[in-house]
Amino acid sequence: MGRKGSPRSPQAEGGSRAASPPSPLWALPEELLLLICSYLDAQALGRLAQVCRRLRFLSSRDVLWRRIARGCLNSGFTQLGTDLAPGIPVKERVKVSQNWRHGGCRRETVLKWKCNLMPWMELDGEYLYLSQAENIQAYQLCAEGTGLQRHPQAIFSGHQEDVCRFVLVNSHIVSGGGDGSIVLHKLHGSCSVKFSAHEQEVNCVDFQGGLIVSGSRDRTAKVWSLSAGRVGQCLHTVQTEDRVWSIAISPLLSSFVTGTACCGHISPLRIWDLESGQLLTCLGTDFHRGAGVLDVFYETPSLLLSCGYDTYIRYWDIRTSTRKCVQEWEEPHDSALYCIRSDKNHMIASGSSYYGVVRLWDKRQTRCLQSFHLSSPTSSPVYCLRFSTTHLYAALASALHVLDFTAS
Repeated sequence: MGRKGSPRSPQAEGGSRAASPPSPLWALPEELLLLICSYLDAQALGRLAQVCRRLRFLSSRDVLWRRIARGCLNSGFTQLGTDLAPGIPVKERVKVSQNWRHGGCRRETVLKWKCNLMPWMELDGEYLYLSQAENIQAYQLCAEGTGLQRHPQAIFSGHQEDVCRFVLVNSHIVSGGGDGSIVLHKLHGSCSVKFSAHEQEVNCVDFQGGLIVSGSRDRTAKVWSLSAGRVGQCLHTVQTEDRVWSIAISPLLSSFVTGTACCGHISPLRIWDLESGQLLTCLGTDFHRGAGVLDVFYETPSLLLSCGYDTYIRYWDIRTSTRKCVQEWEEPHDSALYCIRSDKNHMIASGSSYYGVVRLWDKRQTRCLQSFHLSSPTSSPVYCLRFSTTHLYAALASALHVLDFTAS
């Protein structure tokens, strides 16, 4: 008698396995498949990717994640949809964005120095530029992410006193120093230009379209030419009647904004015509004495962020009103705000005056989203911060800290 057991399958009886019919899904054009998938949210796309390799590849396409990413924090997309990080897959940016929202990161102190300074910095691709006393040093970022090469790749000098602030634009560094001078360096060359700019320290500078604007403790803002044959020539001197702490050129290259100390009865936030040097408008009407503006940041030609001693971040839309900001957020611990930056979409990062506090804000919410205390047990302001889609760098009085949001 034969051995009892399960009946044999028809494929086994025939000696070969019959091919399963192809899924009707794959008969659809790819454009139609992408259209169908475009209605899925992040969770549904993630589940779809677990079905098979083909759907995993399809569901990872940037075109499907771009809409989701534009609603996330610091995903590399501006309000207008411009992609600021095209080299990183959009799906990966959405994943990292969740760490920004929930505060998931690894902290590291990558540089320390012995004496207290007021450092400034800029990020440019694979390099971080950091002012230390009278020099600006370029550090290469490590391939794995958070760290820096311990020794600078280049040092840019020229000031006799500490660098107050500098900007990095189109392979040029423009810096203002405590010696009242402005120095222009080319990143990839030995050429540099130095000229005397103000009677006192140059607190702030900006550089766009062949023009430099500078602000000083001497209560003036100046416009300088960098065109051939006119390098270092002062085009306009603006009497601000107050110490200038911050300055920025509009992306349209038609005007510039100054943030001043607010020691009198004049608005600390004013916009000037770049061509004539004439006052165009004052932003705000209700400022307390001493509510100086320490940092300003243009998101678009009409959208501007400001912060300072009065503990508020303010969001201005000059298309709607110059008398009142459209949004404001108050620092929870009543600390002055030394610096701000935004992703030009939903996220703002701010640096406070005490205990190295960095805060993340979502413009769609009224309260602070996340806080990181980087200075302990001693207190230090966050003098400057910059971030990419994966890391945030904060410069304190005696150290440079990094928050790595790829490792939660």
